[in-house]
This record gives sequence, structure tokens and C-alpha cells, in this order.
Amino acid sequence: RRSPIGLVGSRINVETGEWVDSSSHISGGIDSYYEYLFKCARLFYDVDCYSMWHASINALNDHIAHETPTGLWYPVVDMYTGKQTEDYFGALDAFFPAVLALSGDTARAARFENSCYKVWTTFGIEPEGIHYDSMKIIYPGYPLRPEVIESAYYLYYFTHDQKYLAMGRVFLRSLEKYCRADVGYASLKDVRTGEKADEMESFFLAETLKYLYLLFAPPETLDLTTTVFNTEAHPIRNTW
Repeated sequence: RRSPIGLVGSRINVETGEWVDSSSHISGGIDSYYEYLFKCARLFYDVDCYSMWHASINALNDHIAHETPTGLWYPVVDMYTGKQTEDYFGALDAFFPAVLALSGDTARAARFENSCYKVWTTFGIEPEGIHYDSMKIIYPGYPLRPEVIESAYYLYYFTHDQKYLAMGRVFLRSLEKYCRADVGYASLKDVRTGEKADEMESFFLAETLKYLYLLFAPPETLDLTTTVFNTEAHPIRNTW
């Protein structure tokens, strides 16, 4: 059901096979599709998933990847034409450097992680969504998401570049400064004001703190050649 240029849309009618929403991107709603294409191939040594991953990553890099003065981004495009429809960056997009690094494309992963890190440091902590051309906030909340930290961990694991430890210190200090509460850590309603919400998602413990721990833990703590994390950071051992 992918388009002639190899992209998929956001929503499909499962009975007719027609695309209900032809917008294509790597954000929420499509993100885990790309993540699991490669991770299923890696975990199960599945040649079909490898084939689908290579076709998909080539289409993403040919038709969605966008180099700008502010960095490398993956905006929203039309799945049939590849024409950009929105210069959107969402916090969930920050999972992608991790998958790129895992697949061996550490150079592209590093460029995109730099863009994700710029979003974090521009506002002191990461808003949920921005227009990357203008760096204007669309969705100002921060629900304690882990993705940019996850990607820093993967890049440090594969490159041993100390700058990712420096990124990790910034992430940790931001969480301490803006999100720490009397009991636990609070999501933010608005990163511009620092107003806290009365909630802490379970993924903060399962993912955000886990990836922070792994980033600073000894490298031998986990072997990413034999262990694959699912999208919620549960480790699965590869027995091949």
C-alpha cells in the first residue's frame, strides 16, 4: 500500500486499503513502524524486514529528510509527491537518531540528534512540537519524554563521543531544574512558563530514567549487538 515513491501515510482504511490521511513523516502514528522494521530484522534475523527497512529508509532519506540552516529535519510531506506540507518537528521524532545509529548510519544520526538537542537547549527543555524553520513552539508541553535521551545513549554507545555524555548532563540538569517535585517528577504544561502538571507518565521510569542510567553506566552494562529494546525500552535478548 505504500506510494510509488516508497512512502506510507498516516491513516489507512483497513477494510478498503485506501489511505485516509496521505501525510507522511516519522512522528507519532508512524514512528514505531520504522523502528520495528529494523528492530524486527535485527532481533529475528528476518530478511523480509531487512528488505522493507532498506526500501523505507531510502524513501525517507530521498523524499523527507530536509537539510536547512537550522539542521537536519524530517518534516511532513505528501506520500505521493514528496512535497513538504509542514515544517513540523515533534518530540517523538527524536527516536530516529537511535534507529539510524543502530542501523550503522551514525553520521546521519549525529546530524539529526544535533537538531533534536538544539530544540531542547533553545527552550531549556523540550517542547512537544515546533516549527523548525522559525523555531516557534506549536505544542508547549513536556510530558517527560525519553526519545532524545535514548538517541544520545545509542550514539554514545556506537561512537564513544564524549559530547553525548555532555548532552546527558544537560538533560539531567533540566529534569532536576524544571520537573522535580516533592514526590517524583512532573510533566510540564508549558516549557515557556515552567508550569507543572499533576502527572508523571510511567514511561518516565521505564524509558527516560533507564536511558539516562545507561548513558552513564559502564559500556559493558548492556550489549546492543545481542539485546534489542522494544519501543517502550523493554530489553529482548537476541538468541541467534
